[in-house]
Amino acid sequence: MSGRLEMLIPVLIYLALSFAIAMWARSREKAGEGTRGIIEEYFIGGRSLGGFVLAMTIIASYTSASSFVGGPGVAYQLGLSWVLLAMIQVPTTFLTLGVLGKRFAIVARRTGAVTITDYLRARYKSDAVVILCSVALLIFFMAAMLAQFIGGARLFQAVTGYPYVAGLGLFGVTVVLYTALGGFRAVALTDAVQGMVMLVAAVLVLLAVIEKGGGMESCMAALERIDPGLITPSGPDNAVPRPFILSFWVLVGLGILGLPQTTQRCMAYRDSRSMHQAMIMGTLIIGFMILCAHLAGALGRAVFPHLPAGDLAMPTLIVELLPPFWAGVFIAGPLAAIMSTVDSMLLLASAAIIKDLYIHYRLGGDASRMRPSGLKRADFLVTVAVGTLVFISALEPPDLLVWINLFAFGGLEAVFLWPVVLGLYWRKANAAGAVAAIVAGLGVFFLLSVLKIPLGGVHPIVPTLALSGLAFALGVRFGRAPDRDVMKVFGG
Repeated sequence: MSGRLEMLIPVLIYLALSFAIAMWARSREKAGEGTRGIIEEYFIGGRSLGGFVLAMTIIASYTSASSFVGGPGVAYQLGLSWVLLAMIQVPTTFLTLGVLGKRFAIVARRTGAVTITDYLRARYKSDAVVILCSVALLIFFMAAMLAQFIGGARLFQAVTGYPYVAGLGLFGVTVVLYTALGGFRAVALTDAVQGMVMLVAAVLVLLAVIEKGGGMESCMAALERIDPGLITPSGPDNAVPRPFILSFWVLVGLGILGLPQTTQRCMAYRDSRSMHQAMIMGTLIIGFMILCAHLAGALGRAVFPHLPAGDLAMPTLIVELLPPFWAGVFIAGPLAAIMSTVDSMLLLASAAIIKDLYIHYRLGGDASRMRPSGLKRADFLVTVAVGTLVFISALEPPDLLVWINLFAFGGLEAVFLWPVVLGLYWRKANAAGAVAAIVAGLGVFFLLSVLKIPLGGVHPIVPTLALSGLAFALGVRFGRAPDRDVMKVFGG
């Protein structure tokens, strides 16, 4: 059997398993359930996730191509400084569920919300908030999904030698179809499988790097000989300054509370026990996974000091270190990360178009005006259409996935963070404050990101969130107070 074909076996097994889970999830749909039941089942899995699946679906929807390809590629260039930076992501699950989880789930059940935009509509009673958030979600999700599609195809091409388009088609068609067929339940269950595949892949490549380098001590000594900056917190030539490290705590620490793809999970768990279990398991698993993947990239420099820089570093390292079958297992890991991020975004993009825009504005918010069969067909077609558009955009790929991904994350946080968090915890939060925060956040983030205004090493998300938070406060001060019924639901 040829090496290239041997690499494909684990990948094909994994993709077939994803399809099987989607079909099983589709078979779990109850015959005769109404339109409302179909919406809850398709978009939040009937609010029935247990602790382990909840933890894994949050991890899998958050981790992405940048976690296995882009991030470790930067760690290869900058050494342990980028490993330290990546570990800021460890509290992702704990923060999401600890700050938002219980309160968000209670409010979602009170208001019947099944999407993040449902929650915002119920909280602010504002068409401006809903439309701005829906449009921003679609724009930044398209950018984030583009990065994932490109990352998966590049990895497939670099490791197997098959054409870029072949890899793009293989996993692109798979993720679009299983999401369209199975909905949230299929996404959550495949995320659980994908999380385990990612974990195995990260451990596998780290052990291979350490063994090839003659042990951890030998690898560290080799890094110091190449460049002493590779083993310092600031990196070679102070490439990772302290202000950037501190601002990263905002981008991937506090800011993750504004990511719709993880926030949405807070509506879907079964009970408080499931949430508490997910907080513990999720924190431990994501920390171990991110450490292994980024440390493998950093130590890979000690073993192969002259690999291609950027996104190709990690795939090339895999080809050099692992036999074909195990290289295929590793490919399944990043593909799992990519697919688990894309499926969550596809589902939310579909919800924004069908639930938040079409049903609310075209059908007056009355979902019962659509037949259950028509709703299912619309869900399928919209999901396929969005995935196809991203697929076509990925045919001519740009470079540096980690920065595209961080741009999309920053944009989502600029729009959603304050309206979501302050809407839960500040009784006086109103529509004027939410609109002001969204407009200010988008304007400042685009201005700083596009013009690349020097900020002394600080990431643009820091001034963006500071100014959008100030805009929210001003909107609350001068805008109209929320209705009593809203304050009763959200402040009780």
